[in-house]
Amino acid sequence: MPTIGVLLSGCGVLDGSEIHEATLALYFLDKAGAKVICLAPEMTAPAMDHAAKAPSGEMRNVRVEAARIARGAVTDVASVTADSLDGLILPGGFGAAKNLCDFAEKGAKGTVFPAVATLLAAMHAAGKPIGAICIAPAVLALALGRFHPELTIGNDPGTAQALEAAGAKHVACAVDEIHVDAANNLVTTPAYMLGPGIADIAKGIEKLVAEILSRVRP
Repeated sequence: MPTIGVLLSGCGVLDGSEIHEATLALYFLDKAGAKVICLAPEMTAPAMDHAAKAPSGEMRNVRVEAARIARGAVTDVASVTADSLDGLILPGGFGAAKNLCDFAEKGAKGTVFPAVATLLAAMHAAGKPIGAICIAPAVLALALGRFHPELTIGNDPGTAQALEAAGAKHVACAVDEIHVDAANNLVTTPAYMLGPGIADIAKGIEKLVAEILSRVRP
């Protein structure tokens, strides 16, 4: 039974993990019999009112908010090593670009939250598979840009250009497709970068989960 980390960035598309994407990843992992460990950074971040689509004026703990999706305890990413995981998946949502890194603010000049950068570097060095959904490939571009990873966020030209400025190579994909960078052991899918609905994004996420599991070492 492989152990797969799911790296969350809060709860909710505007300030954390996109709930549909995270839930689908968890569902397909569970359906395949994988053991899942939910992770998130221990940090506070500004919260959004998802009804008004405006800042709520609150600060919330990202790890505590992620527990809403995990239905329980979420491990601080700083306490997890690559040795304890067989693979890692990053759902999308603006939290990936705001909390796991600052791509939303700084684009290709952004940096990755230190504990997240450490785990991604260790997973990559160990040759373990990493999956990223929606905007989360931006985290991989910033963390692993020197390895020129091949990634997809769908076909948005502005975001693709920013990824390439960070060192990545962007590959256009449809919502039901994945892109596999065999050299770097990375799998990405556009999900809600394209949408339009949960049934559409489920196709690509199911393929991503299956590909990650197929790449786990025996």
